Amino acid sequence: MTERPRLNVAVLIERQREPNAWEAWGHRIADVVRDDGSLGSDLRLLSDDGRTAQFLHPGFGVELYRDEAEGYYLNLSTGQPVWFVMWRVDEEDPSRAWPERVMLSYNEAGRLLDAQERVDNVPLHADIAAWLHTYTVEHYKPEPKRRARPASFRPPEQR
Repeated sequence: MTERPRLNVAVLIERQREPNAWEAWGHRIADVVRDDGSLGSDLRLLSDDGRTAQFLHPGFGVELYRDEAEGYYLNLSTGQPVWFVMWRVDEEDPSRAWPERVMLSYNEAGRLLDAQERVDNVPLHADIAAWLHTYTVEHYKPEPKRRARPASFRPPEQR
């Protein structure tokens, strides 16, 4: 069995106090960065000025799967490839938010959105996009288009 391509990454989440008149806390995915192992495994507060705080969440693995090759292709073909990050906010303490999953497949992100999950995206760095492109070119084979049978060869009741 061959090993799947894998990257270790960390997610940077930015928290803002009272981003508008209706919310006490706002969160956004600020970035996804490669983790060479030097970022540790624990959540880290990088900065906090009382209004905006940045938290680094290391320890996420992104593996590429052959059956998701179409989703990688769709992500790359947008012109601006992105990371997709599924994340949640603590219902009891809305000042806390954390990422659950990091992915590169447009289709996988779509399935999570269909399931009413919160999924945001951030731009993919060029070196990661090149790595994903190499994998996608090797493994994505579009479904061949099926030739439609001309209507003149169908029985009249099926036209």
